[in-house]
Amino acid sequence: MAEFKTPATETEFQANFAQIKPIMTPNQAHYESSRCLFCYDAPCVNACPTGIDIPLFIKQIHSGNTGGAAKTIYQSNFFGHSCGKVCPTEVLCEGACVYNHQGVKPIEIGRLQSFATTKAIGEERYFFSPGKPKGKKVAVIGAGPAGLSCAAELRILGFEADVFEAKSQPSGLTVHGVAPYKITNEEVLDEMDWLQSQLGFKIHYEHAIDSHSRVAELEQQYDAIFLGIGLGPTSSLGIPGEDKKGVFGAVEFVEVLRRNHHHTHVEKRVVVLGGGNTAMDAASECARMGAAEVSLVYRRGKEEMGAYDFEYDLAKSVGVKGLFNLSPVEILGTDKVEGIRFVKTEMKNGKPEPIPGSELEMACDWVIKATGQSKRKPLLEMIAGLNYDASGKITVNENGQTSHPKYYAAGDAVSGGQEVVNAVADGKKAARAIAAALV
Repeated sequence: MAEFKTPATETEFQANFAQIKPIMTPNQAHYESSRCLFCYDAPCVNACPTGIDIPLFIKQIHSGNTGGAAKTIYQSNFFGHSCGKVCPTEVLCEGACVYNHQGVKPIEIGRLQSFATTKAIGEERYFFSPGKPKGKKVAVIGAGPAGLSCAAELRILGFEADVFEAKSQPSGLTVHGVAPYKITNEEVLDEMDWLQSQLGFKIHYEHAIDSHSRVAELEQQYDAIFLGIGLGPTSSLGIPGEDKKGVFGAVEFVEVLRRNHHHTHVEKRVVVLGGGNTAMDAASECARMGAAEVSLVYRRGKEEMGAYDFEYDLAKSVGVKGLFNLSPVEILGTDKVEGIRFVKTEMKNGKPEPIPGSELEMACDWVIKATGQSKRKPLLEMIAGLNYDASGKITVNENGQTSHPKYYAAGDAVSGGQEVVNAVADGKKAARAIAAALV
């Protein structure tokens, strides 16, 4: 494979991880916005979880009112810039574009969205201010898309919002778990600084809520608590050899890569286990870091992968090899990974079943698990009366309220894993429900 050389400098890293949705020039934005038909039923709006008035902001861009376009976007989505770059627009707004029915390339809605929001952030154009104080305080646990969207909306509605974040930076997976070729950390953090400077919600970094006493303290000091805690570490495979050096989770790998860039070491032969979008990102990133051979291995068939087709195509375009109907049974080696043993599978009653006598081995230096993340049950168990299902997903009603009336929740902790835009929409909805309950 080796289509990419291992980057030795930041410049080389940025070249290998060039943005797949680069910011448009003004001329490009003007031309692309001219293609919009301004459909009366706007299927693109219906496909957007945050309901952005897409035809309106595109018309505003075309008329030269870029600031107005950014305001239209942010009034619906506090992560307007981030979502323009990391959203799977190919299956959401752009996937709903009527041009798809005519065999014509759909409007590049995501790039137009990022064009307008980048300009607004760079020019420090502000669209929000805190509402008239209501005299009530809300604690938000988790500074990811759900938590920050909830905090921003609460501030607009006049409530104090204190965000408690275990890590040293905001924005959850948008900073820690999204591939660098989709969005840079600088872009994410600039958007969060821009939002926080307008609304003044407080973020307490490296401040994990990890004890009964901390939970009790929040319950005593705040009128409501929002859980935007996301998901935990990568789940265990439960196979022999999983404790060997060179075996780790995809989310953990992506986080290290986003933090250390070209200083991240990647081995030459990598096996990525999984069929979701995170698996595609991890595989593509290893290839871009100069791995000689990257194999994406999934226990089901290609057509059953959870990943979007365009994500798999992106991984293949950088030399990743897909292998299907193979299930890992043992990771081989002494202290470190030397290979992995698989068994072939076939589908029976909707489940992959091993085929007896079909085992095979593959040499590799790394095994990256992209097979799902654990839930944050330890925290949930500290909250008396909080219901969650067997998998650890928090149970909420239509307004995001949990079985404990003081707690609300949204994002991956409730859904089990969705897109950034879904977390943003649900966090904002929960904030409005909290406001209605506290007034």
